[in-house]
Amino acid sequence: MDVVEERCGGADLSKADVKVCIRVPGTGKRARYEVRTFSTMNDGLLELRDWLVENSITRIGMEATASYWKPLFYLLEATEGVEPWLLNAQHIKTVPGRKTDVKDCQWICRLVEHGLVRPSFVPPRDIRQLRDLTRYRTETVRDRARDVNRLAMFLEDSGIKLSSVVSDITGRSARAMLDALVAGERDPQVLAGLALGKLQGKAPLLARALTGNFGEHHAFMVSSMLRAIDEADDRIARLSREIDRQLEPLRRQLDLLITIPGVSLLLAQVLIAEIGVDMGRFATAGHLASWAGMCPGNKESAGKRLSGRTRHGDTWLKTALFMAGTSAARSKHTYLGAQFRRLVPHRGPKRATLAVGHSILIAAWHILHDLVPYRDLGPDHFTNRLGKERQARRLVAQLAALGMKVTVSPQEEVARATET
Repeated sequence: MDVVEERCGGADLSKADVKVCIRVPGTGKRARYEVRTFSTMNDGLLELRDWLVENSITRIGMEATASYWKPLFYLLEATEGVEPWLLNAQHIKTVPGRKTDVKDCQWICRLVEHGLVRPSFVPPRDIRQLRDLTRYRTETVRDRARDVNRLAMFLEDSGIKLSSVVSDITGRSARAMLDALVAGERDPQVLAGLALGKLQGKAPLLARALTGNFGEHHAFMVSSMLRAIDEADDRIARLSREIDRQLEPLRRQLDLLITIPGVSLLLAQVLIAEIGVDMGRFATAGHLASWAGMCPGNKESAGKRLSGRTRHGDTWLKTALFMAGTSAARSKHTYLGAQFRRLVPHRGPKRATLAVGHSILIAAWHILHDLVPYRDLGPDHFTNRLGKERQARRLVAQLAALGMKVTVSPQEEVARATET
């Protein structure tokens, strides 16, 4: 095979050490390979960097193993003359039965040497920091939701049926009642009197729901759960403020993404954190959709298509796009809503929502690439694409299949016949 990189390397990382194989020109036409082991402590990584610079290594590939690749990648990223490549583990599987760390680093070096692998997308530092914030905020929101569900289930243990009356047990009225229960108030009438707004009309029902066997143990547990929910709320607020601060230079891109139906401010922040704003990394919108795992899979053998299941991609981005697709599917007078209603009868709601999320990602690529607002194609796009006459024939054929005889006339002719 042709040699693409004359001075390259491969690294197999673990938590404690890293095995590195380098390839440099040898005597004559032969190449020289050398393998060394370094510690993953900072001093060991600095020694590894100096060794690579000393041998004029221009490119080194490493497997994406947990988070162990990050210190080495970030160090080499800031080193002039050395280009680190993060490689997908599925792309560098070696021969079964020959699995050692040394052989793995040698195999990675060979793949880089002959140009048989491509690097994974690693966003720049500012986008990586933003990604850490948005992902931690998402995890905190999920933790809070689990705590709220846990609180609702624990109240059932004491016979308190508050969740059967109020829609949100962390709302102002419900929170006041729970705080009063923790403080020692047990009179259902007094507790129901803490209701605010429309809940005041449900005072008798609230009194029944707040009648139970709430004891000291329940008070301690509920107070602990409420404290966890308050801490999560405070953490979410602080993370949101920091995200807003870091996104201030990208306010224009953020405002443009919000023009997409179904994309809220939070979802737009996640989009920028996951894919960045420089679309030059993705040649086309299709490349971005493929990287994100938002397009049909490609599995074919012997002329038969075996599966169209989407492959594993960025799970954080796919979750955000699915949420955006769910919201856009509810819209009445948009292209995305029409797309969902067109696909859902024969694809099902999940696949139709995934298709809408794919369209949102394609739109996001064009918006960030050209810095233009979203332009909706309209709810009648699919009808106009087929042509009104063809659409009319299709609908008449469906009615005929039901045993009905239909005569179709243009609206203008009907109006003239009515006037005469």
